[in-house]
Amino acid sequence: MSKLEELIQELCPDGVEYNEIGDIATCFPGATPKTSNPEYWENGTIPWMSSGEVNYGEVTYTEKKITQLGYDNTSTKMVPVNSVVIALAGQGKTRGTVAITRIPLCTNQSLCAIVPKSKIMSEFLLHFLRSQYQQLRDVSSGDGTRGGLNLKMINAYKIPVPPLPVQEEIVRILHNFTELTAELTAELTAELSARKKQYEYYLYTFFKPDGNTQWKEMEKEFPFIRNGFVGTATPYYTNEDDGIRYLQGTNIHNGVISDNKSIFITREFHKKHIKNELKEDDILMVQSGHVGECAVVGDKYKGTNCHALIIMSNGGNCDSRYISYYFNSPIGQSKLQSIATGGTVKHILASKMKKFLIPVPPIDEQRRVVEILERFNTLCNDISTGLPAEIEARQKQYEYYRDKLLTFKRLEV
Repeated sequence: MSKLEELIQELCPDGVEYNEIGDIATCFPGATPKTSNPEYWENGTIPWMSSGEVNYGEVTYTEKKITQLGYDNTSTKMVPVNSVVIALAGQGKTRGTVAITRIPLCTNQSLCAIVPKSKIMSEFLLHFLRSQYQQLRDVSSGDGTRGGLNLKMINAYKIPVPPLPVQEEIVRILHNFTELTAELTAELTAELSARKKQYEYYLYTFFKPDGNTQWKEMEKEFPFIRNGFVGTATPYYTNEDDGIRYLQGTNIHNGVISDNKSIFITREFHKKHIKNELKEDDILMVQSGHVGECAVVGDKYKGTNCHALIIMSNGGNCDSRYISYYFNSPIGQSKLQSIATGGTVKHILASKMKKFLIPVPPIDEQRRVVEILERFNTLCNDISTGLPAEIEARQKQYEYYRDKLLTFKRLEV
């Protein structure tokens, strides 16, 4: 039998009391000093919490502070350390979210402070209200994003109140889960940051001019450089089963092509503009907007078509991946920006790319560089993919045990 089971068996074998929050805590909303009065805000020293900051979970800092004059001239109140705050309103998923204060502060009117009395622990209340997120939203007035909680609803909401030793043990167990998640997040984030710094170092080092590498005009190694279709293709859009994928600038980011906002054109349109059919070794470059972003077509996207992208077809003496890495390096990006034209919206012309100078070391050296950079790229992507998945798994584990630990038989009185 676990320690928690022993405590429950000893202290509350027949169940626990359920009390309204208003009976075991003091609840009050905040307020906002007039934003038009600078004397209420400039050089403020009193932390003032906005509804969005409830998403921090633990509030140790507030972005805004108000002056004593601002505090004195509004109805907001000071919230003690280790109080629970709940969002009464807010955009998206904010409403019903709870946090715990780790500093004295006051809040805006969209937050309600819950200051526990001696019968309940702040951390226990925090964990329980987190488990009630959807239920709290369900009891909110209104519907959808227009719904809102109010002080009356919070005061009347019933929660289990087991003996304090039981609360302490539950808090201890759940704290271990949250600590493990925090440690894992910090560890994986640090690992990702270190690998990205290494990758950026190599990306700069490999393409730094050294006096030995031969530089050539782009058209010498990529003899067929042209623009993708720039007319109106909208009437020729179709579905995936009947059409050909049609790539745009939004499909290219961070050196890769994605299926983001996938578009398909009719086979008749594709055949009419067959000169834009992509080959596996082609390089695609964004021509307008976030100019200079590029990627190698690869096996997945060969045979497709494109809109408003510069297509650079390899003549066979270069590794397209090497040139793409150069374009995406800090040095390559700087040089690409220098040939961009236009005001707010920049453009790169295919004619300019024909004369653009690229480094052309021996092909074996190109492949060596590509192998190293792709290794780092893969490692960074693996960590980036694994980090959210691992955190999500830990979060689900926490939620499972939290809900299980916070389910009590109601004491019949």
